[in-house]
Amino acid sequence: MDPATPGTGRYQFGDLLALARRSWVRRLSEQAAAEGFSEFRRSDTLLLRILIPGAQPIGRIGEGMGVSRQAARKLADGLVARGYAELAADPDDARRTLVRLTPRGVGYHRALAGASQALNDEVRRQPPADLRAADAVLRAVLTDDDRRLADAAVPPPSDRVVGRGGFEPP
Repeated sequence: MDPATPGTGRYQFGDLLALARRSWVRRLSEQAAAEGFSEFRRSDTLLLRILIPGAQPIGRIGEGMGVSRQAARKLADGLVARGYAELAADPDDARRTLVRLTPRGVGYHRALAGASQALNDEVRRQPPADLRAADAVLRAVLTDDDRRLADAAVPPPSDRVVGRGGFEPP
């Protein structure tokens, strides 16, 4: 029997992970659309996080997203075309282009951040032992570089219950 055939007992973690990610992204998109932001792209969440502190040069966006300067420019141009960002020359270095969120872009960030928080709140309602096990499995499949990023940015779940049925990081 083919190992990929359902019911064979062969667990396909990668397939489940891909479906979970697809569902998460779809739900973010649906929530953003419900708040008037119907042109969601998967790269928007990270791009907006990079830009929310203030204007950033294209090169720094590329570094933060792990893409080339050219790819970062295309992503920035996509935000500009949708009215979420604007481009400006860097006053300190005319060779650099800065990307800055528009007020609509800040609203888009808030909508996505709220939707992401709601999804995270749902996940935190799971039993702490289940969250720790899922966290350990997800960290096990990360590359060393990504594991360092995760360890710095996403603390493992703890047993401490907080509001709305969630759990607080240690």
